[in-house]
Amino acid sequence: MYQIPQKYFLRLHHVRPRFKDDVENVLLYVANVCTQLKPMANKKYEQYLFNALKLFPGNIDKADKTIHNWRTEIAALFGMYIEDKKLGITKTGNLSNILADTSDLVQFFKYFLFKFQYPGGYIKSDYITELISNGVRFKPAKYILNVLHTAVAYIGKELGLTKSETANCIFNDLRVTRDNREVKEVVDLIVDNRKKKETYISDGDYVRYAGDILDYMVLANLLVERHGYYYLNKNEESAILTFINDTAYFHEYDKFYGKTFSNKELNSIENQWFEYVNADLSDDLFKTDLISFISTTEEGVDSTDDIINSKIKDILENESNTKDIGDLGETLVLGHEKMRVLNLGREDLIHLIQKIPTSFAVGYDIQSVDGNSPTKRYIEVKTTISKKKITWLGFHLTPNEWDAAETLRKNYYVYRLMLNGTDKTLYIIQNPVGLYKDDKINMSPRNGAEVSFDENMFQPTKLLLWKKSE
Repeated sequence: MYQIPQKYFLRLHHVRPRFKDDVENVLLYVANVCTQLKPMANKKYEQYLFNALKLFPGNIDKADKTIHNWRTEIAALFGMYIEDKKLGITKTGNLSNILADTSDLVQFFKYFLFKFQYPGGYIKSDYITELISNGVRFKPAKYILNVLHTAVAYIGKELGLTKSETANCIFNDLRVTRDNREVKEVVDLIVDNRKKKETYISDGDYVRYAGDILDYMVLANLLVERHGYYYLNKNEESAILTFINDTAYFHEYDKFYGKTFSNKELNSIENQWFEYVNADLSDDLFKTDLISFISTTEEGVDSTDDIINSKIKDILENESNTKDIGDLGETLVLGHEKMRVLNLGREDLIHLIQKIPTSFAVGYDIQSVDGNSPTKRYIEVKTTISKKKITWLGFHLTPNEWDAAETLRKNYYVYRLMLNGTDKTLYIIQNPVGLYKDDKINMSPRNGAEVSFDENMFQPTKLLLWKKSE
């Protein structure tokens, strides 16, 4: 069995959210909650978020302690909000604002991993002290990507890592985390251990934290997992090189290395850490190329990528807008509506299906028709993109959108479109105000309305892709 020499062994760890298996749903929900909260006293912000988390599906019967743990884990690991203990004020972070605005969970996890380092303000001061005393300075995503990227040219083929290999050859070895070991040495070590058929320590916490980072890298679309091995995602070359060439680092801990210091001194810069992880997040940095992301290739079936690329000009005049989640969602729904009406034999009504300019501020995105008659459908599109399938079936309506829904009643529709690497799921919600009054959907007033619904109440609708006959 391969073992790290004791003088080089230091097991890294970090906050592990209790909701890790449902992390995408939780973070999307929390981002939408946090963006509705203005800066306020720490305790008041905590209470608002606690109340919202209590309403997250499956949480109503959970103990208050569990909900508070969720809240602190969200704050510590993901920096969704910034709690200033000196001023006594909490404010929502840019990470929450960007995620709520874009619904781009893939981009969110890239942001998260781009800033994630050891030491960082997401862990307790005693452990930060241990990391500093051992000289640790380590950005795991950057290093792992560098190992896998270098391996392609170095050994002449693609290299995949297991969680055990990552923990034993990278994560828990000070030659990497302290000394920044040359990545080719790590590639040699892994390849040589495979030739020797070495086994690894793979128990519980020994590999769990390295495994977390690999899993988050999959959610960020940087890696793909095949049969327990994690490989570079070749479609993300630009993002991968951005990580590898990154020189950014949180340097506020540097002054403590080689010196004696107190937990109080460490805690004094905690707020700066959360400001750092929320800073310099360009809207365009790591924006997901949706055309590529949602493409699938099944044997004997045209890929979604091919269909969209060949037909997109029939749906949206400005093809460049397809990189924006909201615009692509509206584009796909516009195509869906045209195809739905065409399938009803009413090609003569297709010209009535139009995208409404945002500047009109009418409270919906698309004007369509039923198809059996020219009766109008006023459609608000809510689109989410994620690596895994989203199960939280919620969306936010602005005050203007809720007012439009209340005015238009049965003619108002919300098309909830959820895109991930393999599925395109569409739920059609007609007359949300009426459904709320009939207790068929849930609504919480929050700068408009936070709406959620049970999938048992609504069957998903097949998303139709616009393929106008020649």
